[in-house]
Amino acid sequence: MKKITLGEVEARFADIVWANAPLSSGELVKICERELNWKKPTTYTVLRKLCEKGLFRNVKSTVTPQLSRAEFYAAQSEQFVSDTYGGSLPAFVAAFLSRKPLSDAEADEIRRMIDEYRKGD
Repeated sequence: MKKITLGEVEARFADIVWANAPLSSGELVKICERELNWKKPTTYTVLRKLCEKGLFRNVKSTVTPQLSRAEFYAAQSEQFVSDTYGGSLPAFVAAFLSRKPLSDAEADEIRRMIDEYRKGD
């Protein structure tokens, strides 16, 4: 997947699309007017940019995601670990834990997740 970055405003817009998709571009304009106080041209400009980035599609005035929210943020997380910790997940976890201790419930949940993924589930 090519690297897609979103600014704060683009991320808010993307969340609106993900929460409401599929939706017509007209509906999107109304939602953005209500939630972001945007005019129609602003909505269409941001939509066009995110379509060009490969995040969404606008076909026959129907806006749909190319990537789900979970897929997008999973890719962002992988890219962050790659860029910042040389791709080492253990190094990332060690850095994270050095500043924020885990509760017993969090540790149990992480162990469960590791066991699931280790088995290939």
